[in-house]
Amino acid sequence: MLSLSMIVRNEEARLAACLASVKGLADELVVVDTGSTDGTIAVAEAAGARVERIEWPGDFAPARNRAMDFLSGDWVLVLDADEQLRPEVIPSLKALMAQPDVLVINLLRYELGAAMAPYSNVSRLFRRHPGIRWSKPYHSMIDDSVQVLLEQETHWRIADCREPAILHDGYRPELLAGTDKAERLRQAMQSELERHPGDPYASAKLGGLLISDGQLQEAVALLRRALDQDSMQDGERYELLLHLALAVTPSEPGEAIALYRKALEISLDTRITLGARLNLAARLMEQGDLEEAINLTRIATQRAPEVALGWYNLGLMHRRRGDISAALQAYEQALQLDPDNAACHQNHAVALLMGGDIEGARQGFRNAIAQLDHQGRTDEAQNLRQTAGQIVKLDVEPNA
Repeated sequence: MLSLSMIVRNEEARLAACLASVKGLADELVVVDTGSTDGTIAVAEAAGARVERIEWPGDFAPARNRAMDFLSGDWVLVLDADEQLRPEVIPSLKALMAQPDVLVINLLRYELGAAMAPYSNVSRLFRRHPGIRWSKPYHSMIDDSVQVLLEQETHWRIADCREPAILHDGYRPELLAGTDKAERLRQAMQSELERHPGDPYASAKLGGLLISDGQLQEAVALLRRALDQDSMQDGERYELLLHLALAVTPSEPGEAIALYRKALEISLDTRITLGARLNLAARLMEQGDLEEAINLTRIATQRAPEVALGWYNLGLMHRRRGDISAALQAYEQALQLDPDNAACHQNHAVALLMGGDIEGARQGFRNAIAQLDHQGRTDEAQNLRQTAGQIVKLDVEPNA
């Protein structure tokens, strides 16, 4: 028997889809509400969930530990309201759960709308064992308690589900706008570093925020200190190297390439290391090493064909090499996956123009301009309208 465990507050818009996604896997749906004032509770009950109520304890780790008390299943799946389980993965999960020595199943989570590092590994499916507890601030996890448990009860093992299992829709820029998620994460990681200086997990998360804010020198210092620590998990080391490479790219592109290569030496799933692979390829393209760049990016598209950025970058590389046919195929694949990408429409149009398809190029530029306008990027839209209009006369109607 499997129990779904959720912590929610004011999630009426997204909760139903999350609960529906576990149909066929979860036998018990337990939603722990921390003070909703909208229709969250009604949505949960309509979906067949049992709703429990607690006061918000101030962080997710104690909340998730309290939620464990309400469960009765042998297995536990933990989701947030902005996540959904992919139904295609359910047979694989059931097969792994049937293995008697598996304690935890790591799940690949796909960040919808993420460009650089769309995948992360999350330990969200596990046996309900009294030794498993949640820890870490903000992004709570069970990993610390599981490590202790594996040392005490050596017959258990951790399994990895190799196909994407969870879709996460919480970190797209348009969804983050107007929220305090980033600031809450910053405060939580700073507090953690005050208690545990050099902590790799907190340093990686805070380093990423500093890079986003343009505080590159501060990020570099923080990340280098963390990498000097003797003990850390492979995933933490990878994230530190990835972020450090990003931070030094403007000033030391050669060091960035070396750091990306070092990150790719870590034995992690190819989807997890997609960010380092694609960024390394992009830096190599800038240096003129097109063959290695294309090989790296081609592997990325083979291992994670659902990620539009890989196909888009491959299109850029083929076009730079002069292989217009291959570039067009890559751009078209990227646009199937991400039809709202204005840059991809624009580069597709340029490739069509280079291939002699004037009408196709004209429509591609129109598509790019329409997307820019729709996204509120009016200055960019106007500049492209003027530039492209001088080349292909955008006001000409098809077959005119």
